[in-house]
Amino acid sequence: MYKKVILIIITIFFIGCNSKAPVTNRDQLILISQTNELALGEQSYKEVLKNSEVINNTVDAKRVKEIGRKIANIVDRTDYKWEFNLVKNEEKNAFCLPGGKVVVYTGILKVAKNDDQLATVISHEIAHALARHGAERMTTGLISQGVQLLGNIILSTQASHVQSTFNVAYGLGSQYGVLLPYSRMQESEADEIGIHLMFQAGFNIYESLKFWENMSKDSNQSNEFFSTHPSSQTRIENIKRIIKELEDKEGKLPPRVQFNEFLGKRIY
Repeated sequence: MYKKVILIIITIFFIGCNSKAPVTNRDQLILISQTNELALGEQSYKEVLKNSEVINNTVDAKRVKEIGRKIANIVDRTDYKWEFNLVKNEEKNAFCLPGGKVVVYTGILKVAKNDDQLATVISHEIAHALARHGAERMTTGLISQGVQLLGNIILSTQASHVQSTFNVAYGLGSQYGVLLPYSRMQESEADEIGIHLMFQAGFNIYESLKFWENMSKDSNQSNEFFSTHPSSQTRIENIKRIIKELEDKEGKLPPRVQFNEFLGKRIY
């Protein structure tokens, strides 16, 4: 029976490993259908907006929408219904749900001090959606639960303290050895994809470094090992590498390629 279960897990792994992340070309294991993923994103987004104070028709709200649309326009995803909303919340944060549903908190405007820096945030969130990081995290969670269940089945004939010790050790090991490093990897990947999106949309990618410098000065960060996100310094070094690769490929990079009525103005 154990051999059959292991064979099923291995088969699922290879069947699921059939997609690649954009830009990085990383192989991905995704067992969640895109239809289900988009439906979950739509449902969750409605709940978020219902329980939030959405800001409309202000300069900042229009800026969020225009920058978002400018970046989304270079992405060939007609199946995504892109939406960009500014929500009143003092947290310095933003997020994107499957299908291109982006929420920017007003708190992030304190550190994203111009349109290019705000584009750093929005392009990063768009990158999460394009790379299907949400579905990938769900898949990782399901596999983690499945492996733990299999371990408990195998140990079911052992003394109860053996099974309890396994569950504690497995929980800590999977959290700090797999799930958190995997989350940090996705964040770094979204940074990389986001920089490429910024460049293609005509934003000043050098401002992304200033944004993360602002974030570093403005927040007290815990040890990266215990976090779902890389430290600001790690992100800065990673972005420097990405920019250097673009410079080597494209030559001297222009600070901005295009303008519109909402872009190129300071937020405050």
